[in-house]
Amino acid sequence: MLYNVYMSQDARLDEEHSTQRRARVLGMDYVDTSLIQEKTLYRELLNIDELRNMKVIPIHADKNNILFGVTTTTAHNVMEDLKQRFIEQRLNFSIISDTGFRDYMLLYDPPSKVVYKDIDVEQAASGSMIDEISSILSQVRADDMLAYIVAQAHKLNSSDIHIETQTDYVRIRLRIDGVLHPIARLTPDKYRTLISAIASAGNVSTSTDQAQQGHISEKVTMADGTKVDVNVRLETVPTINGMDVVMRLFNMDQSMYKLDKLDLNKNERAIVDDIIAKPSGLVMVVGPTGSGKTTTLYSMLNTLNTEERKIITLEDPVEYQFPGISQISIHSSEGGNDNSFSDKLRAVLRLDPDIVMIGEIRDMDTAKTALQAALTGHLVLSTFHASSASAALTRMSEIIGQNPLFVSAIRLVMAQRLVRKLDDTLKQPYVPSAAEIAKIQQVLATLPANYPRPSLENLKLYTPGKSQENPYGFKGQIAVREQFTMTSKLRELLENPKAMVSTQTIEEAAIASGMLTMVQYGILRVLSGETTLDEVFRVVG
Repeated sequence: MLYNVYMSQDARLDEEHSTQRRARVLGMDYVDTSLIQEKTLYRELLNIDELRNMKVIPIHADKNNILFGVTTTTAHNVMEDLKQRFIEQRLNFSIISDTGFRDYMLLYDPPSKVVYKDIDVEQAASGSMIDEISSILSQVRADDMLAYIVAQAHKLNSSDIHIETQTDYVRIRLRIDGVLHPIARLTPDKYRTLISAIASAGNVSTSTDQAQQGHISEKVTMADGTKVDVNVRLETVPTINGMDVVMRLFNMDQSMYKLDKLDLNKNERAIVDDIIAKPSGLVMVVGPTGSGKTTTLYSMLNTLNTEERKIITLEDPVEYQFPGISQISIHSSEGGNDNSFSDKLRAVLRLDPDIVMIGEIRDMDTAKTALQAALTGHLVLSTFHASSASAALTRMSEIIGQNPLFVSAIRLVMAQRLVRKLDDTLKQPYVPSAAEIAKIQQVLATLPANYPRPSLENLKLYTPGKSQENPYGFKGQIAVREQFTMTSKLRELLENPKAMVSTQTIEEAAIASGMLTMVQYGILRVLSGETTLDEVFRVVG
């Protein structure tokens, strides 16, 4: 069982006063060991096991006298046994507090120093590293466990930490470049210690049968002096074996959130730059969890953030904090009122903002309010869960009904996924098979009519290589995107009340207007040697 060796001065003082009163009741002397600056250790008198089992500490000794400190739970026969054992010296006994006894024992028997080892993903895959990391986690305090795992996750550029309860153990995995890797196993007892610390720091309950969200933002100084910033978003869910936790890591380096870091191509950047220059209308970034939607929006906000503009965000929760932006953390089920998100959006619009970011459009009321704001001169940025840009428009139409305002408000719908990028120093060229070439040709045949077709003559693709430092052959992630803007063909389709509007018809019209789909975009990145066919089809489908 772990215990924190530190306690507040007030708590220690209270314990010493209580111990002193108990000594008076027992008619014994009392010593406050916290006042002894230089504690002398008398190892020749009793060994460590005897000190621990007898629950006594020699406080002072010379050839004629020995003063033993005993606790209120030390057995009376222990003192009699000691008098018989040290018959040539005069023995005295004084009461000391339990904390005083533990402090002395830490001097006599200090805990072994934990050597924190960096996680090697390749060794973890073989199982040897899992045993080693599990052993490290079994030796440290609960807050050190969390800090160590977070620090290692940052070193490995992990996006998420997964703590998953199994029947006999608890598995810890890190998501690196979109793929999960096991790094440790915890015993049920150790898991309960860790989960209690996580729940306390993140303000969630360990006893509820409901899924929960929380946030941990604190600085932890580990036992070896290492300082770790723990900034994670918690998602918890009860399972048949216990509470599973996913922790999303946040990087608070503001310089990372710039448009130049988004790897936008020339056409994509031109569209975004036009929005930056004339900030009005509705911009939606769509995709599943972990596709980089929030990073994209904050990169836009960071560019828009000037002294001349008022920017307000509504988020559930606030993930990144930036100076100059008013950020409001909100929960859609706040106070049991499902409309609280849209209510606060209307309140925010009364504050005369130039730009509003909505964490996610989830319901009809929020969608309509966002559209109205976009039509009255505001730039409204939001995320939205949909499989593609075309599907986002279909879903929005389902939410708000046949509404011509939507067509007028829309500036940009950007759908995106993240695929693993090949390590350029390791990737190996190969000649693709006939089946692979057929797949590529099938996708290229659907490119917009005016888009130049890349040559497949003497085509070489790449497969990931392998090294001791990088056993998987990928390094980082790149985005595959599709950008939907309101062209005349799309406007005509969406404004026609008799048209049969579906995701497929919207996508066909968008492609005819020059849009690249995510699959097309992904294949082009395969042909440029940045990723693999398997990776594109794994992520995009």
